[in-house]
Amino acid sequence: MTRDQRARSIAPRSIAWLLIAFAVLGAGVLGCGKKGPPVAPERRLPAAATNLAAVIEGPAIVLRWSNPTRRHDGTAMRDLSMVKVHRQSLQAAVEPRAAMLSSGRVVGYEEIAAIRLDEAAAAGGDRRTGRWVDRAGLTPGRRYAYVVTAIDSTGRSSAPSERLVVDLVAAPGVPRDLSSAAGDARVTLRWQRPEAAADGSPMTDEMRYVVLRGTEADAAPVTPVNAEPTAATELTDTDLINDTAYRYAVRAVRIAPGGVRAYGEASAAVSATPVDTTPPTPPAELVAIPTAGSVRLAWRPSPDPDVALYAVYRAVGNGPFVRVGTTAAINTVFIDRDVTAAAAYRYVVTALDRARRPNESGRSNEVRVQAE
Repeated sequence: MTRDQRARSIAPRSIAWLLIAFAVLGAGVLGCGKKGPPVAPERRLPAAATNLAAVIEGPAIVLRWSNPTRRHDGTAMRDLSMVKVHRQSLQAAVEPRAAMLSSGRVVGYEEIAAIRLDEAAAAGGDRRTGRWVDRAGLTPGRRYAYVVTAIDSTGRSSAPSERLVVDLVAAPGVPRDLSSAAGDARVTLRWQRPEAAADGSPMTDEMRYVVLRGTEADAAPVTPVNAEPTAATELTDTDLINDTAYRYAVRAVRIAPGGVRAYGEASAAVSATPVDTTPPTPPAELVAIPTAGSVRLAWRPSPDPDVALYAVYRAVGNGPFVRVGTTAAINTVFIDRDVTAAAAYRYVVTALDRARRPNESGRSNEVRVQAE
């Protein structure tokens, strides 16, 4: 066989092997062992944190936010590992620049905190919410812009959260002349607006107040009575337990530009003990039945649940009523054995409650009877 014949014989087989090789390679590249279209890497990034908000607590700015629970492609994210807080410091009234992420940094912002989710409890948050108290390098009168980024376990970062701008104003001073007046299951508190901010500067901003309550004699009141700060300088705390000592204090809340709230220090505490001053409903339908040597009384009980005793009053002829006995509230019958035959008597019954200083009801209907 000549050289040309051998070449013509080999060529078809070489071409066939090349076609097979390309087919196998193409299947490996295009198939990748997965079904469906590939997901773009940016769609797997964590979604941004939401609900970023702040309050001013004295010289500090307290930030709160909601951590992301999903990624940009909508799938659940269970490996959030860290949240970073970024801050930009500005002169008053200067608008902050847009927050853009580049190489893991937010351009133009300083990273002031990197909170690991396993350490979130130490910062006052949890896996769904975050909290950070910014105290370092703050200057009253300056403006601060904040954003938050979320990092997953592979180090991928979310885009910055929506920007929050806080104008750092001085906290308000302490409310003045706090007083309390106790009533029946209630305490009414009154106070005066602070004269100035905590730093002595004048305040023209809107002012609101939070009333704090406590029950331990040596502890500062910490439980807010009003869920939202009130603009009034008077508040009545109701549904209290009578004969229990309560302690109260008031904090002023300055509404800063942009609606951010600045909380001042609490006032000195005042004490108040509500007392039961409401008498029970009188007994009714009193009847008297004379018997030999005694008078039997019966009545319809007072409907009030706090009745402890019934008191029986007797008068001889047209004389004054004198208490002649009491009986427990479970009883609605009383037998008066200290009577004189043929003497004329008048009777009434009252109800007394369980207050420390018992309240006595009005009198029942009056009955007249002649002893036998």
